[in-house]
Amino acid sequence: MAFRRRNKSYPFFSQEFLIQNHADIVFSLVIFILIGLMFEATAKTAILFIQPQYNVTTLSPEGEVTFYHYGWKDCATILFYFFIAIILHAVVQEYLLDKVNRRLHLSKSKNTKFNESGQLCVFHLVSSVWILNVFSTQEGYILHPSSLWENYPHIHLRFQVKFFYLTQLAYWLHALPELYFQKVRKEEISRQLQYISLYLLHISAAYLLNLSRVGLVLLFLQYVSELGFHIARLFYFTDENHQKTFDLWAVSFVFTRMATLTLMFLAVGFGLARAENQGLDLEMGNFNTVLIRMTVLLLACLTQSWLLWKFIRFQLRRWREFRHEQAVRKKAATKQPLRPLKRDSLGHHENGLLKAENGASPRTKKFKSP
Repeated sequence: MAFRRRNKSYPFFSQEFLIQNHADIVFSLVIFILIGLMFEATAKTAILFIQPQYNVTTLSPEGEVTFYHYGWKDCATILFYFFIAIILHAVVQEYLLDKVNRRLHLSKSKNTKFNESGQLCVFHLVSSVWILNVFSTQEGYILHPSSLWENYPHIHLRFQVKFFYLTQLAYWLHALPELYFQKVRKEEISRQLQYISLYLLHISAAYLLNLSRVGLVLLFLQYVSELGFHIARLFYFTDENHQKTFDLWAVSFVFTRMATLTLMFLAVGFGLARAENQGLDLEMGNFNTVLIRMTVLLLACLTQSWLLWKFIRFQLRRWREFRHEQAVRKKAATKQPLRPLKRDSLGHHENGLLKAENGASPRTKKFKSP
């Protein structure tokens, strides 16, 4: 299974060899784990990588229901889907984005941003639809916001919710080596490391502090907003006249920041503060203390403030560039160079016609042959 066209062969385990064949190497590891399911001696070990662990079956009016909680074995599952994310990344890059890039003929810097937006568009779209599917099965998340903090801690997760968090952590972890595999420029690495680290920090906090319900709603708002931005950037790369899509994204961005802060203060600052089970209990998964609540709120406020500050700088830079372009166009329109009048011995130019000194059009006289 080859993901890249090989125009040149490189020595084994060299840097270029690993970059060119990283998806094939990872695919071989995934096949090796899947083969382990076929043998009884290795099946129990292989299942740790593929299926979420720590399941508990309880009785309910609907029948037997299986719930999950987290533990150290989740690291094996995250590692397996870390490999799957690398393979899917290579598939989207090879069979979708590279074909579009050949038609657009973008510069190297724009090509890197186009690939980034293309990958994130697919991921944000799939994640948003996945969260909507979870909302459809978990009644009350939207219609009854109090369900986001009632009965805390939410240590028992349904399969879809736990699997979603594990795949989210796997995806953002896979984005780190992709910076090397995709040969991202040094100027872009710091920017991408910033938002990758923020996603890993917030998703891990929601998962480990048993704030999975609040985390789902916040991730949905964030992913829908980011989906709009990357779609707008893809349209911009195809045609630079597409500027209105960025204005629509700007509205959704500000709304997302305000909604995120409101929801965090409502759920953590108000809901959990009024809960009866105050205190730290690691066995029960209860982290409802004043210190942890203040830390979570401070982290949310700092993150949203930083994002708003970057957004304002971006909008001011766009406004200055727009004003500069308008000023240049006005100067070009008002100061057009006048064409100088050319004179010669026969007369002068007037409205494109050559006039003689007496106003008549000079023509060469024809002489009859004697």
